[in-house]
Amino acid sequence: MKKQFLTLLFFLVFFCNPVIIANAEGININPKEEILEAIVTKVIEEKQINIIQKQQLFQKLELKFTKGTMMGQKIIIENGNISLANQQKYQINDRVMVTVIKGIDGKINYYISDYIRRNSLLMLFIIFTFLTIIIGRIRGLLSLIGMGTSFLVIFYFILPQILLGNDPVITAIMGSFIIIPISFFLSHGLNKKTVVAIGGTLIALVITGILAVIFVKTAHLTGFFSEEASFLQIAKQGLIDMKGLLLAGIIIGVLGVLDDITISQSAIVFQLKEANNRLNTNELFTRAMNVGQDHISSMVNTLILVYTGAALPLLLLFINNPHPLSEIINYEIIANEVVRTLVGSIGLILSVPITTFLAAFAAKNHR
Repeated sequence: MKKQFLTLLFFLVFFCNPVIIANAEGININPKEEILEAIVTKVIEEKQINIIQKQQLFQKLELKFTKGTMMGQKIIIENGNISLANQQKYQINDRVMVTVIKGIDGKINYYISDYIRRNSLLMLFIIFTFLTIIIGRIRGLLSLIGMGTSFLVIFYFILPQILLGNDPVITAIMGSFIIIPISFFLSHGLNKKTVVAIGGTLIALVITGILAVIFVKTAHLTGFFSEEASFLQIAKQGLIDMKGLLLAGIIIGVLGVLDDITISQSAIVFQLKEANNRLNTNELFTRAMNVGQDHISSMVNTLILVYTGAALPLLLLFINNPHPLSEIINYEIIANEVVRTLVGSIGLILSVPITTFLAAFAAKNHR
């Protein structure tokens, strides 16, 4: 456990903004490394300095700790005296997270890890909750409860089971079978329309899982497509199946979009039946699929734009790359996104006719 903790600490230090202590003498600190919270109380010095033939901002800051074993104490640190890819300019009253590390020589070093963003995130969540309840009313409130249930299943069942070394794919499917009925019934009510949407979602999810297994295997994807994946493998000492984790991510990712697709198609069918009770199963299916085809075309475009937006920094790295596209697409970090996007899209496309057929059959005797 200690080894894993030190590895985690090394990761945090490697990817944070480094700063160096200027007056650590006389400060009592817990010998264990920890993350503290502080506020910038004074900008003592600020100037541009030359580091490796590049101009970079240098700041000498006074920090006051607001949480942790050093609460109430002040330190002075220097930020920007080594080359940094992501240089930040700190101002008075900025709240920051500080990593405290005791070196082998006994010297205590302080690193500004990041900003404290809780207040902004909380404000954004309050706005989201307020609008959901005001506009969605009781359905909006129930959907928030469903969202909370999904988070509980993910954080208290799926993630702990994966960390224990259990198969990520089986764990993700089991978690999905818990999330789907609870979230669907809370958001859309206990009725035939919702039951049909759940059936369509489960079938489409199974198909997506099968396709993901096939193409992750044939594309020889390993799951080590990011620094986080590699670090997780080191931290857990090979306990986690990274390929299985990739598959689980695809399944969980497509689950959120399936809700919208399947409930929409199911609702269309039952609305058509209510509007014209003389429509038979074939007519219901045909008319609902006319709407579903529009849904598919807009959904595919939306998925491409969503994935492109998420991977924009990565795509920019390859835009002026001298290597041809046929070579670039073979890199796992690119192939992973291609498989994730296309497998998820196929599952979503198939969910439209599957749900429409189930709904048309269920609505046959609906009054």
